Amino acid sequence: MSLSEVAHLSQLQLGKFEVSFDEIKKQREYVSFAKTVLESRFGGETPLAFVHTFGCQGNVSDSERMKGWLSQMGYGFTEVIEQADLVLYNTCAVREHAHDRVYGNVGALKPIKEKKPGMIIALCGCMMQQEHVWQKIRKSYPYVNLVFGTHALHRLPELMYKVLCGGKRVFEVENCDGYIAEGIPVRRDGSFKGWLPIMYGCNNFCSYCVVPYVRGRERSRSSLAVLAEAKELIASGCKDITLLGQNVNSYNRDGGDLNFAQLLEAINNIEGDFRIRFMTSHPKDCTFELLDTMARCEKVSKHLHLPFQSGNNRVLKEMNRGYTREKYLSLVEYAKKVMPDISLTSDIIVGFPGETYEEFRDTVSLIEEVEFTSLFTFIYSPREGTKAASMPDPVSRKEKGEWFRELTLAQEKIAAERCKKMLGQTYRVLCEDYADGRLSGRTDGSVMIDFDGDESRVGEFVNVKVTSCRNWTLSGEII
Repeated sequence: MSLSEVAHLSQLQLGKFEVSFDEIKKQREYVSFAKTVLESRFGGETPLAFVHTFGCQGNVSDSERMKGWLSQMGYGFTEVIEQADLVLYNTCAVREHAHDRVYGNVGALKPIKEKKPGMIIALCGCMMQQEHVWQKIRKSYPYVNLVFGTHALHRLPELMYKVLCGGKRVFEVENCDGYIAEGIPVRRDGSFKGWLPIMYGCNNFCSYCVVPYVRGRERSRSSLAVLAEAKELIASGCKDITLLGQNVNSYNRDGGDLNFAQLLEAINNIEGDFRIRFMTSHPKDCTFELLDTMARCEKVSKHLHLPFQSGNNRVLKEMNRGYTREKYLSLVEYAKKVMPDISLTSDIIVGFPGETYEEFRDTVSLIEEVEFTSLFTFIYSPREGTKAASMPDPVSRKEKGEWFRELTLAQEKIAAERCKKMLGQTYRVLCEDYADGRLSGRTDGSVMIDFDGDESRVGEFVNVKVTSCRNWTLSGEII
């Protein structure tokens, strides 16, 4: 069964979040309208689109769907922004640095557009779902043609047609709980690695996080649609599938035929030689059932990205994380029991408002106890509209930077020790990249190794023996 057939079937029992089949059909009509306009405007030549994604893998997946729409409209794609007839930035709102990068990149487009006035500039994604952002774009960046939020992705053909025909700026930033739209074409960035969204949105409202406000409420795709897309990926030669969601552990929590652990096993049972990953997994909803399923399923990577954010219970409560240090460590203990070779990674926020140095030290002690493979560590960044943004925050940025360095040094020592233990071991590695005569790829536990090999092996699984380690990086040889 094709994805389009599955999309049609899933519309027979519409939930409150699903976009109707008729709406997607209407968007396909707008694809034809836009294509006709572009053919007339460019005289048969192929217009080029430059699409750049900021932020998480969820944004990357969204961009692949938007590129699917654009491809059907007749656009080709370029990596050279000066060649583009359409520039589309898919933005991220998680941290201040991401905001600043977007504003900087949009500002740099002004002289390019002055030389090429017919260029269309479009901004979308999480930042654009925030009113203070799109109002700033409207007032301060008059050369931006199209702005739309996360909930309007499925309407890209209609919005592009309005821009192409109307000559006026288009802003589509509906404030709602969000949608699920099946039947959107996908133009994937890679051939052997694939992103597979299983759900959207978040209900957790962590006090520091803007995601529920810009992504909407939790809503799960039907298992029928997810399994059909997984089968299409595998049939096309995909070797590494990553299931995506703001909190994959909440999949179908409000009803549905399969929970997340059961979905994972169903994908694992599809025939083929491939590997399954998933992110992000929230500790408050992580279950022993999920960990048992990971241990039992041979195609599921023995890698768990389980963000704990802070090792101190008071701070966790202020963050509204919904678990304690003890609960987190119990999950880690059980994961290591059923998967002795498990690779654990996590996210950490340093310097949450009101956090003391003693409370920060609880975070350091937790990473020393768990011995993570790697960490994604960030200094707290206030987000407008969140509860934490109004909390007292007496610790200076400089002091938080010192804590940050202390934490990263502790993790570097842990990672170096883990790498030493991998010396002489052999791992199954997917060859992902080739540069300067060397291949590189990830183990089942998501650890990078580089090794000699031919470029023709990119996209293949090989067995690699670790022969040397440099701090926390590994080199090896194909066995």
